[in-house]
Amino acid sequence: MFRTASMVALAGLVASGAVSAAPATAQAATGIPRYEHIFLIIEENRSYGEIIGEKSIAPNINRLAAQYGQATQFYAEVHPSEGNYVAMLGGDTFGIHDDDAYYCKPNMQDPMCPKSNKADYVEHTVTAPSLVDQLESRGLTWKAYMESIPAPGSGAARWPTADKPVIGVPAELYAVKHNGFMTFKRVQDDPHRADKIVGFDALERDLASGKLPNYAHIVPNQCNDMHGREKGPYTPADCDKSNHEGLIKRGDRVAGELVDKIMRSKLWSAAGNAAIVITFDENGKQERDTDAQGCCGYDPASRANFGGGRIPTIVITNHGARGAQDPTPYNHYSLLRTTESAFGIGEHLAGAGNDKAGVVDMSPLFAVAK
Repeated sequence: MFRTASMVALAGLVASGAVSAAPATAQAATGIPRYEHIFLIIEENRSYGEIIGEKSIAPNINRLAAQYGQATQFYAEVHPSEGNYVAMLGGDTFGIHDDDAYYCKPNMQDPMCPKSNKADYVEHTVTAPSLVDQLESRGLTWKAYMESIPAPGSGAARWPTADKPVIGVPAELYAVKHNGFMTFKRVQDDPHRADKIVGFDALERDLASGKLPNYAHIVPNQCNDMHGREKGPYTPADCDKSNHEGLIKRGDRVAGELVDKIMRSKLWSAAGNAAIVITFDENGKQERDTDAQGCCGYDPASRANFGGGRIPTIVITNHGARGAQDPTPYNHYSLLRTTESAFGIGEHLAGAGNDKAGVVDMSPLFAVAK
């Protein structure tokens, strides 16, 4: 059988223990049917209680949660944001517990590496395998759609910046801390990176043409993901970080528009299975230290895996569950594991394969009606 270089590399990683190899029967045991397309939309910094049940400020997410399915006990891994975005793709935070840039190293003197002098600081470029390696080794396609990225494949840490402002654009509308792909060395070194890490203009074109990747990772900008920006001359009122209700309303509207566009694409009415997942990176500050912070392998004593709190996670499928409320404890590792299983990948990366800690597939929400 012909094997690509990436297939050989991944096989080597499995043999070395870098990727945990599941038994041959693992896929059949999961109950996850094969999916052709998975779209992941990521929102920011909101707890379960801030969104679910708040129909006046988040009508779209609440409607989708009621109509399709939601994981009612879903948790993030850590605070702040970056480690969660990395965990979604690699099954681990790899020791990252700050929002420093992907190129930062211990004691590095750089404006984008402000935490680098911490004693437990780790190099932020990760050489471990990611979902990207798994997909490519099987001939599956992926794209990261990053709203407001300054250019396809850009290595910018933030855009625009204070020293390079753009008239009419809020500062730091794009932030690489929300682009987990750039943490992985294989992505950093990919000569075709600009074809795979693209803006929302590319998403519009791909939806119109119907030529969409198997895995689409969709991250709105910091005005549209409920994160918000500091007050400034170009910051809209509903992007102001202090405008709690305005930020949620804006992010909910954008999420609803994205889901609607995907559901109007040809693939949604096709015979193949497709899913849209809306999740968040971590919960809101007001619920930290009050509710359980994590599940499924989290360690309260770890600065990089102490739990990022309970967050909303909605699963919308074209042929599957309707009105499903799943109380199983899940986290981003569970979502990665489910994505792997849905694409026929039996080997689960790092924490995604942590069966002993209760990391399981999100089978009830991805089941297909017979």
